[in-house]
Amino acid sequence: MNYTLHQLQIFLKIAELQSITKASEALHLTQPAVSIQLKNFQDQFPIPLTEVVGRQLYVTDFGKEIANAAEKILNEVYAINYKTLAYNGQLSGRLKISIVSTGKYVMPYFLSGFIKQNEGVDLTMDVTNKSSVVGSLELNEVDFALVSVLPKKLKVNKIALMENKLFYVASNKLEIKKNLTKKKLFEQMPLIFREQGSATRNAMESFITKNNYSARKKMELTSNEAVKQAVISGLGCSIMPLIGIGNELSNKDLQIIPIKGLPLRTEWNLIWLKSKKLSPIALAYIEFLNKEKELIINEKFSWVNGF
Repeated sequence: MNYTLHQLQIFLKIAELQSITKASEALHLTQPAVSIQLKNFQDQFPIPLTEVVGRQLYVTDFGKEIANAAEKILNEVYAINYKTLAYNGQLSGRLKISIVSTGKYVMPYFLSGFIKQNEGVDLTMDVTNKSSVVGSLELNEVDFALVSVLPKKLKVNKIALMENKLFYVASNKLEIKKNLTKKKLFEQMPLIFREQGSATRNAMESFITKNNYSARKKMELTSNEAVKQAVISGLGCSIMPLIGIGNELSNKDLQIIPIKGLPLRTEWNLIWLKSKKLSPIALAYIEFLNKEKELIINEKFSWVNGF
């Protein structure tokens, strides 16, 4: 056997995501590079690690055993690195966070100072929809999760970071009749939705139902960025978090349409399981947030107060 740590990392990611394409994206490598490393790794075993049925890649039972072993080996390597840093008096280890997709406009600003202060900390941040975020927290796969709506079925602790506002937005090139009632606005203007499981989608549907509007659903998209670009292009309107459209409002690409009952107001919360035994890194991060969050909000998000 002559496999490398790099090959173990690649195969483990392929096993986790069940896809060479997704693994290459997650590892910031080209797809051919990942395919070559998978082949080189496979060549060292007489039993198949993966198989392709139709167009879907599956990890064999033997491959799952190897993936489990690879994870243990890599964890030991990480432990050696962290212990070396710890002996040098540095905080070290991994911090795992899962965030809802719109949270990518928020969370990096609450992390950058901490990571800069602690160079021995490795960050893993998964950006997905609310259902997946809550699932990863429930399965104890992450230290923290960032959500705008607290999960009802989990017992969690939280740190409230900042307010989240959702407005009805349209392309600045879209002419909307001034005498159009809000009910007619929802009935006549195509409305672009996020996917099922998204907190923004849930908030939109609750608002529409509460006001007895009959929305003209145009399309469903799986990311806030995709919705934003669709709205800018004039494909339709949407209810979107203010935090993700600041530049587009400033550049006059988007406009906010005043509607009674909007903005919807929620709160960005960093949460963790009450039963979670937090690592020294996680405890240090909580201390950092409690000390620095107001300064971060004032420096990075003061523009939000203008809306």
